[in-house]
Amino acid sequence: MNSPTRTPWYLILFRVLFTFALVATVYFIFANSLEIARESSARSQQVMKLLNDLLGRVGLGPLSEYTVRKLAHFCEFALLGFWFMLCLRVYTRHFVRHVSWPLFFGLLTAVIDETIQLYVPGRSSSVKDVLLDFSSVVAGLFCALLILLFFRLCALALRGWKMENAN
Repeated sequence: MNSPTRTPWYLILFRVLFTFALVATVYFIFANSLEIARESSARSQQVMKLLNDLLGRVGLGPLSEYTVRKLAHFCEFALLGFWFMLCLRVYTRHFVRHVSWPLFFGLLTAVIDETIQLYVPGRSSSVKDVLLDFSSVVAGLFCALLILLFFRLCALALRGWKMENAN
């Protein structure tokens, strides 16, 4: 009778870290959606000022508050897609086969995010934002997939190098 193999300690560690990062990102997204319009706008203006100061130093900019808000959406949801893919990878070896799960949950998160904004004073919901958020999830998934591919190629090259030197 075969005994079950033990899960390596580092895989358990990555599962905990990536799952925590994923949950923290979803929390961050929803917390931002729960801010009333005045608070959200004030924070966007602070970020806009900071970004415009930085961009001004290199001769770029300025960015509008609208652009900063859309960039914030993109970054939040790209990070969400990134963590979704890494979580998927540490829970299954067949992560490409199961990529529909993070796509579905990324879209669901975008829809819930915009739905929350319907009930927050001064905020509104937008189908364009759902599409931006979902495309950002896809970008984050793709970025994580490229990083995973890079590490896989490095592991294969190292294995080939070890086999070559063993002979």
